[in-house]
Amino acid sequence: MSGPLVVDALGRRCPLPVIMLAKLATGQSPGTRIEVLADDPAAAIDIPAWCRLRGHTFISTDGDRHTVELR
Repeated sequence: MSGPLVVDALGRRCPLPVIMLAKLATGQSPGTRIEVLADDPAAAIDIPAWCRLRGHTFISTDGDRHTVELR
């Protein structure tokens, strides 16, 4: 198994990190992990909210790294 997919949204403002996450998530298999690198403070709120709305699992936020697992 390879590592997580990565979305580099550093320097991008809301809603771009979530839009980039959604685009990458499309067509990926359940169980795929995606790390979103985002330094916009809103990402810490928007990414977990996106997971709830889409039925995915929000794993964690560690600094500017937000980890999601697709369902």
